[in-house]
Order: sequence, then C-alpha cells, then structure tokens
Amino acid sequence: MQPLELYIHIPFCVKKCAYCDFLSGPAGEKEKEEYVKMLVDEIRKCPDTVQNYRVISIFFGGGTPSLLTGEQIERLMDTVREIFTLDEDAEITMEMNPGTVTEEKLRKYRQAGVNRLSIGLQSVNDEELRLLGRIHTYEEFREAYHLARANGFSNINVDLISAIPGQTVESWRRTLEQVMALSPEHISAYSLILEEGTTFYKKYVEDEAKEGPKLPDEDAERQMYWDTETLMEKNGYHRYEISNYAKEGYACRHNLGYWERIPYLGFGIGAASLVPGDLIGNGKCRKLEGKMSRYTNPDQLKEYAHSYRNKFQAELLTETEEMEEFMFLGLRKMNGISKKEFSEYFGKSLEDIYGEPICKLESLKLLEQDDDRVWLTKRGIDVSNSVFVEFLLEE
Repeated sequence: MQPLELYIHIPFCVKKCAYCDFLSGPAGEKEKEEYVKMLVDEIRKCPDTVQNYRVISIFFGGGTPSLLTGEQIERLMDTVREIFTLDEDAEITMEMNPGTVTEEKLRKYRQAGVNRLSIGLQSVNDEELRLLGRIHTYEEFREAYHLARANGFSNINVDLISAIPGQTVESWRRTLEQVMALSPEHISAYSLILEEGTTFYKKYVEDEAKEGPKLPDEDAERQMYWDTETLMEKNGYHRYEISNYAKEGYACRHNLGYWERIPYLGFGIGAASLVPGDLIGNGKCRKLEGKMSRYTNPDQLKEYAHSYRNKFQAELLTETEEMEEFMFLGLRKMNGISKKEFSEYFGKSLEDIYGEPICKLESLKLLEQDDDRVWLTKRGIDVSNSVFVEFLLEE
C-alpha cells in the first residue's frame, strides 16, 4: 500500500489576524456544524481506489481547527477510519489558537486520535501580539501549553513570527529563549510576509505606515534570521527545513511529506490535493493513469457546498512541472534532494537535466553535493528564492 497524507481545512477563526491571508473567517455554531457535515460527506465520496493507500499523516489546518468541539473532531476522525486505512502510528496534527483551548476539548481531541498539536503563539510580547491581531496573551499561551502537557500531548509545535512591526533583535531573542525554555518538541519560525489583501499590506505597503510601529530594517531582520539558527542549534533544535526546527525524532512528518511530494488529499473549502490518477474519478479517467495531478476545491462556501470537487477538471502536471517541484520543494530540506530518487522517478539523470545550474550554483557556493545528494549551503539558504529560480525549465 502506497503512503498518502490527508489535509482537512477548518476555515473558522474568532477574528482575522492583521497578517493573515489564509482562507478563513468568523462563523456561528450552526455554520460550523453544517460545514462538518459537508466534510464528512466529502470524505465518504472518495473513490474506492483509496484502499490502495495507507494514510501516514493527517493535518487539521485553518483557520482555527480548535474552534471545533471534541465531538466534531471525533466524527471527522471516525469517518476517516471508515474510509481509509490509517497507519497505527500515523501523525495526526491539529493547529490550535491558545485563546480557544479548554481541558474538555484537549481530552476529546486525544480520544479522537490527535497526537500532535501546533500552537500559534507568534510572540511572547503582548504588545506585539496585539499588533498582530492575536486573541490571546503570552500568559494564556502558557496556560494552554501546560494544559496540553497535562492532558498527555507529548509532541507539540510552537509557531513564531519574526520581523513584526516594532520588533527588535533583542525582543525576538527573548521570544526564542522563553519558548525554548518550555521545551516544545518542534518550533516553526517564519519571517513576516506582507501578503496582498491583508491589514498589514494596506498599512505597510499601500499606506506606507505613516503612524505607529515600523517594520524592522533589513539588517535587523537578517540578524533575527541568523540568531534563530544559532540559538536553536545551541538549545538542541535541529534545523531540518528552511523555517522548521525540531528535537531529534520530532520533525513534522506531514510537512516532510509535502516537501518529498508524497501524494496528499485535501478536504474542505479551498483545500488542494496532489494525487496519482487512480485517486481521480474512480479510475475512469484513463488519461490520468500513472500521472500526478493537482486540483483545488472551490474557495467559495456556496460553490463548495454544491460540488466538493470536479475530479475531471484536475490539472495534469507536465514532467517539467514535476521536475521543478521536485527541486523547489526538496531543496527546502537541509539534506536536500537525492539524485537516485530523481533518476528512479523520472527515468533521467539529475545531471542531464540540471547539470548546468547545479555547476553554476556550486561555483557560487550556494549549493553543495556528494555522490547522491544536492543541498543548499548556509549562503544558499539566505537567498533560497534566487536559487530556486535557477531550476525553472523551458517547456
């Protein structure tokens, strides 16, 4: 049985954060319950060919999945077990906002099978949290974290954001140090990106932030970036991907699956999937046999409610697109990509396809390689987007 990952999108939140461009928004209890019913129905409509696969990870993302009740998560997990073959040791992650945590929810999530939490903290500074639009304080995060520990969660990630308006190199170090003192198994540390359509984009790009805290300058942002790796490594957190650090044995298996292009099925409004042809249309679509394809559910609730997905409009990936993805995603990992795996998948050697850009980037000390693997140097990580552009191919 081939490995498969599941992503279940929960689009609800208490209120939109100032930096957030995810598909999410507030909703009432009736809307949440109707949505859960649609998710159950969508999962049950999967083609029979899912029996050829074993689910190795599930990720409840959002929005704020922890706005759902324990009973609703139990119902979704029961449906997954009804339709799929779930590995006994499958990693089952739920994103959680500290402002939505209760002991009853945590207990029921554990009973349902959730064994990993990803808690969105972002900063230990309450002023920075208010500026971001978070609904919790640092103390409320601490209470939620300890409550999770008390209820048996032994695999916890904490999300952090650097380069927040008004943030200094010193305040970012305090955030890292205080979070590491709690000893979570995993820490995701992202640099703030000003996404079009967000409150921050309007304020800091369109209106140029004439009032209030300013964004850290480029030197400060770069120092935060370097300090992150230095302090994490010093405290036993191994960097295994550009923005992710983990204690030994606690790298996020679900996200590793994305970067290694393990097939995944997405459920819910706006959820994306990357799957082989036999998971599309009950095997009736011959042109997709043996091919990888991508499709995305409708991003409007009414449209999603009427048609969870039109499988026959899936976008069939070209070999060129697959090769580019193999490089873009694989090189995000610190151990990079395997020449052998490239050759086995595409039937062509990596050197034949990418020999020239690899040689160029190696001479610039942005890439290194050995007999099998190619990976980014520290300098390459610093300018990773520029490196990735070198792996675009002409159709």
